[in-house]
Amino acid sequence: MSRGKVAWVFPGQGAQYVGMGREMAEAYEEARTVLAQADETLGFAISRLCMEGDEAELRKTENTQPAILTTSIAILRTIQKQPIPVDYVAGHSLGEFSALVAAQALSFETAVKLVRIRGRLMEEAVPAGQGTMAAVLGMEEAVLAEICAAVTEEGKAVDMANLNCPGQIVVSGTREGVEEACRRAKEAGARRTMMLEVSGPFHSRLMQPAAEKFRTYLEAAEIADAQVPVVANVTARPVQEASAIRELLYRQVASPVRWEESVRWLLEQGVETFVEIGPGSVLSGLIRKIERKVQTLQVEKPADLEKVWATFAG
Repeated sequence: MSRGKVAWVFPGQGAQYVGMGREMAEAYEEARTVLAQADETLGFAISRLCMEGDEAELRKTENTQPAILTTSIAILRTIQKQPIPVDYVAGHSLGEFSALVAAQALSFETAVKLVRIRGRLMEEAVPAGQGTMAAVLGMEEAVLAEICAAVTEEGKAVDMANLNCPGQIVVSGTREGVEEACRRAKEAGARRTMMLEVSGPFHSRLMQPAAEKFRTYLEAAEIADAQVPVVANVTARPVQEASAIRELLYRQVASPVRWEESVRWLLEQGVETFVEIGPGSVLSGLIRKIERKVQTLQVEKPADLEKVWATFAG
């Protein structure tokens, strides 16, 4: 049976839960090695936070980001005990760093340091309580874009932050801006709006100060050309050149995550199998909403490995 091309995809913030990675670490040396590397690189036990930590601590952005990345790479290294094919990689927001590790553009140690800094800068960019995000369901992108532009023009900044799948867009900005955009979206026919529990207005113009500070760290970081095309959030197109990767990681902080467009581009290239690597199954759900016919495989526990290895055996 033809599986078409294969894309590995990596989740972002929101996928975390206490206990993630524990079963893999108990079963496989490869996972334990990654967790130990993370602890050593960061200088504190992020592994403990992932596996048995306090939920409130894990929810802090500067902890969440390295925790999800560490869990995703621990799982990836375990999958790679057997050869599984990959034609493209992609990640949702923070997940793009996991994708870059998978594509060998970033070392794991560099990536985990960068996302810890990125999380802290994003957390500090806007005082607590002043910015937020909300999901808008059942609304056309063009209509919502007009609403966001009109509300922003009135002095209440709000942007489209995550273009996830048909009928699911996340908006981000000042609390007033997000609330007003949600009110107008409902009036214009949105099926539902839902405020999200987040610590800041991510992927909005309010993150530009964080992006500028992060750029300094990116310029100092060692980034290589990617060995596999990485579909970037900012452009929804592949990137491999180190200098372009650096620029896109800078822009990504305050730009929308073009996830639906990224998946559609991968489908156009002949990708028929998506392997979601990391905690949760959010991306598999989004991908199936974009195209029901594709195969999605989700790997986060030892039982999932056998299924993936069997799919690609022979």
